[in-house]
Amino acid sequence: MSRSLAVRWLASFIPAPVSVRWQERARSCLGALLGIAFTGGSMLLLLGPAANIPLLVAPMGASAVLLFAVPASPLAQPWSIIGGNLVSATIGVTCAGAIADPTLAAALAVALSIGGMFALRCVHPPSGAVALTAVLGGPAIHALGYRFVLEPIAIQSAALLAAALAYHAATGHRYPHAGRPARTATGSPAGETSRAGFTRADLEAVLKRRGEMLDIDPDDLESLLRETELQAFSRSFNELRCEDIMSRNVVSVSAGTRATAAWALLKRNKVKALPVTDSERNLIGIVTRTDLVDKRIFGKFTPFVAYLDGWLRGDALRAPTAGGVMTTEVRTIEATAPITDLVPIFANHGHHHIPVLDAAGHMVGMITQVDLISGLYQQTLIKAHQIA
Repeated sequence: MSRSLAVRWLASFIPAPVSVRWQERARSCLGALLGIAFTGGSMLLLLGPAANIPLLVAPMGASAVLLFAVPASPLAQPWSIIGGNLVSATIGVTCAGAIADPTLAAALAVALSIGGMFALRCVHPPSGAVALTAVLGGPAIHALGYRFVLEPIAIQSAALLAAALAYHAATGHRYPHAGRPARTATGSPAGETSRAGFTRADLEAVLKRRGEMLDIDPDDLESLLRETELQAFSRSFNELRCEDIMSRNVVSVSAGTRATAAWALLKRNKVKALPVTDSERNLIGIVTRTDLVDKRIFGKFTPFVAYLDGWLRGDALRAPTAGGVMTTEVRTIEATAPITDLVPIFANHGHHHIPVLDAAGHMVGMITQVDLISGLYQQTLIKAHQIA
């Protein structure tokens, strides 16, 4: 039993899978490479190769991880790196000069640096290493005194930040993640209640109640929650299939049905289209009111004139048929397809009625724009009821 508990305890240390795409990982690595190279090169140009100041201090490597790998973190923002490093460097130099014991000086420097960064809202984890470097950096660092704050810390921090700003801008990546007017994912004011029932004020109240610092900007957290809400809402619509909203008792005609009879069916059933099927219920075309009018079967011509026109042309049935006027290129959809697949068909292609086919290709129903709107409305009501 104790062994099982130990195994579970050790298994809890296994990290969660990283969802960052490989392209983003490569972009981060390249950014850190260029950023550190630029920082070191800037120090070399400013101070020259004979300078007794390190061209790079170790904390800059940790800062590069934040600035290039997790630029959305509040710990990676411009004020965090500049303010955190300067505050920690100043405290570190002060502790190194005031306390003879390096261990005590180092411990106090890190503790006071954390307090200072919290007070100035510039928490930057690598800055703790800056404070340690000021205390434990050796004679060369100690000889600099407070000059250590400017050279190398301020210069290297500014150079690394400049490299991050330029690199993110060049690669189309948003940085810095400055505070923005809080708005919902749909662009509505943040004070409005979302479908999930929370506002920005609710989010801030929960964060305040937790009483701990989270490594995510509140704006990004709110945006993430809104997008998650929309994703869940979209998923609920994807669960609704075309077969759930289609009209099943569809009036259809055969290819041999006279156009006059098709016209009568359209008027009697108050529909705008009739599917044309064979004896096996396979869809072979569709006849709409527009087809009958555009091909001069009706409109200016009476049914009698249309019949006479067919007789004069020697048609077998001496009158136009559905097969002769139907549209053969018909946009269809499978019965098991989610209703969200219908939106671009209706919105972008100008269709008003879509035949629905089963797995065997047989026609089983018809969906109109009214059916889609009704289905979306019903699903919205169900979703609202579940949330309530």
